[in-house]
This record gives sequence, C-alpha cells and structure tokens, in this order.
Amino acid sequence: MRWLIFLPFFLFQQENKPPERQNIGKTPKNIILLIGDGMGLTQISAGLYSHGNQLHIEQMPVTGLIKTHASNKLITDSAAGATAFSCGCKTYNGAIAVDKKKQPCRTILEWAKQQGKACGLVASCTVTHATPGAFIAHVPQRAEMENIAVFFVENPIDLVIGGGMKFFETRSSDRRNLTAELRSKGTHVSNFNQINLQDCVPSPDSPFVWFSANEEPPSVEKGRNYLPYAARMAAPFLQKRSKGKGFFMMLEGSQIDWACHSNDAPRAISEMLDFDQAVGEILKFAAADGETLVIVTADHETAGMSIDQGSVMDTLDIKFNSGYHTASMVPVFAFGPGADLFSGIYDNTQVYHKMAALWGIK
Repeated sequence: MRWLIFLPFFLFQQENKPPERQNIGKTPKNIILLIGDGMGLTQISAGLYSHGNQLHIEQMPVTGLIKTHASNKLITDSAAGATAFSCGCKTYNGAIAVDKKKQPCRTILEWAKQQGKACGLVASCTVTHATPGAFIAHVPQRAEMENIAVFFVENPIDLVIGGGMKFFETRSSDRRNLTAELRSKGTHVSNFNQINLQDCVPSPDSPFVWFSANEEPPSVEKGRNYLPYAARMAAPFLQKRSKGKGFFMMLEGSQIDWACHSNDAPRAISEMLDFDQAVGEILKFAAADGETLVIVTADHETAGMSIDQGSVMDTLDIKFNSGYHTASMVPVFAFGPGADLFSGIYDNTQVYHKMAALWGIK
C-alpha cells in the first residue's frame, strides 16, 4: 500500500543542540531502556522528515545496529525480541522471559530489584503485552496475559503505567482482583476513569500504578497523550524511590508497530513522534542527572516501510512491502555513562549483556 502524506514542514527557530557528552565511559547508576516497537530506520526517517528534519533521538552521540532474529525464526516477534533484551538469551517467538527449553531466565529488572534498585515499566499498550511482560513475567506464550498480570502482584515493582486493567480486575481464569491485591501491599493504583496521568503527582513513599485503558490504549491520532508525560514523571519518581541505589526503567512506544502492521503511514509517523517526545523527556533528565545511561532501540522493523521517489520534506511517498515484521537490522542509540559500549554491529542479546557488564551482573 502506498501513502502520500502531506505534513506541515517547519524549521526550528534554534538548533536542537545535544546535551553535553559527559561521563560516557563511566558506570551508570541508572539505566533507562526505550524500545520503539517496530521502529526501523525508515520509521525514524519518516518521523524526522515530517518534523522539520530533527528528532530528539539525534541528540544521542553513540549509534549501533542490532541483529534481531529469534532462536527458531529469522524474523522475530516482540516476545523473543524483548526476552533477548531482558534476559540476554535467544528464544522462540512467543516466549516471555523463558529460554528455548521454556525455563525461566532472570531479567535485568528482577536483578535490579534484588539489588534494592527501583524499577519501572511504561508502555503505550497493555502492560501485559509481550515487551513489558518479558521484563517481569515468565510464561511460555505471550497470549497468557492473565498469567502475566499475576507476576505484577507476586513481584510488585515501583512504577507501572499502561493499559490492560481488565487483566487485573475482570479475570476469567480465577476471579482475582489483582488491583485490590496490589493496594493491600501498599501500592497506589489509579486509572483513566479516576484521574488523568497529567494530574497525578505520585508520592515516592509508595509504588505507583496507573492504568491508561481497560484494554488497549487508543492511538495518538485518537487522543492518547500520556507517554511523554509518563517519561517526564517516571525518571525522577524512580530516582526518589531508589534512595540513592539507582533504578531501571523500560519504556515502550508500542503502537509504531501496530500502525505499520496496518500499513497506516500517517499513524506510524504520529506514533514515532510521540515516542520521540518521550525520548526527549528522558534525555533532559539524563543530561541533568549525569549518572543515567539511556538506550533507545527497537525489537524489530515492521512491514518493510520505505520512503519512495518523489518524496519531499512536507510530502512523503510511503509504501510497505508486507504486513508483518522483517529481518532488517535495527538501530541502537545511547547517551550517558557507558554509552560507548553500544556502538558497532551485534546481536540483540548483547544489549542485555552490555547493560549487565556495566552493572556487574554475573
């Protein structure tokens, strides 16, 4: 499918200068991993050219490329891709933090929690989806969302923002009310019916959960607007919760992938720009903090997106060559202490191993 996209082209009044490149070779106290689901080089390029030829991602001084294949397929899915990031092992498509033999593998989030670090997960999809789920749960198939939700209660973390409230409250499998169980453990739980995230000022004295939708959050085009604010709020919240021990956070721009599956180029660009705004908020925090490593990458590219002949800055001629993921390598960007480790070409499992090396994980 081919799209002709007419988008306002503008020039920034001032050059988007990168933050100071300080402490690149030092050990980070905090690690923030941002994943643009389905975000290949063309998705980034389309966002760039439709936004005055600049993105916040450009501020990141270190760039690499990763190979994305799963253990059983050349073309990965989000579950195997996220497990490579969270555990450092290749596994089969559909696996949530289990290896090829369906044995649980410890995630970097679980290790961080064991060390007393604060931990958070933010997504523009349900929090029980493949990418966020692979950092906290261990199940053989990504479709087991009610089972994934249980891990949020059995091993609660400091911050959770995303959709999927129904998997916690209206469960068909066991009739448990997991939000009530979280509250009984001292977690503050609220949702989109009670308060907008922008009106939340969570206290660092207790863990915080906010559900953005009963099932899937809407697209940016249909009014979703919480991801950049979540990024701005989450990092300082986790920093306070950590009491000096550091924190780990994964934030996913989930719906770039969905838009590309639908071959919907305007929606893909709006989701890309929303994710980039979240990247910008995180970079502001990291530049001021000086102890935070920021990594931006993707689990895979989706749909073979291309910008074709005849495109200009304000009119992009975009087409797709499939409705599924591709085997293309995807980029990695890094900023902050330890960023220099992320240059080059390497396997997606090395994202985990590079983070683990910086934090001394055996």
